[in-house]
Amino acid sequence: MDEIAKKLAGLGLPGIILVILTVTSAGSNAAIVAALTAVGGPFGIVGGIGLLGLITVLGDTVAGYGIEAVLKAVYTERSKTESVRYLLKEIKDLPISEELKLKLKNHLSPETVTEVEDVQAPKTIEIVEE
Repeated sequence: MDEIAKKLAGLGLPGIILVILTVTSAGSNAAIVAALTAVGGPFGIVGGIGLLGLITVLGDTVAGYGIEAVLKAVYTERSKTESVRYLLKEIKDLPISEELKLKLKNHLSPETVTEVEDVQAPKTIEIVEE
């Protein structure tokens, strides 16, 4: 078991994804090829193998800068073309820690609301039957 873990650790994240594909396909070679083909989309199995390579590059980048810095940079770029309100809702739904969500929200919208708006009380309507 330790030897398998060492060899997979050498492959990094793509190795883990390949193991997950293998387990979900019950270890069948044809099923693994089908899974890689499905992941590759219109590019087929070549696209699936390319995606594993892309995951390696992205994993190295994230490891170098840290997930917080990468997410902040991505959301900063997206805030130039998308609504900050939409991005804040998206951040709320991300499967990350509450601490990281708070950091991302503060990064996108650092200003706090200090003005209090006048809010009118709701009107009460009485319905009378005749």
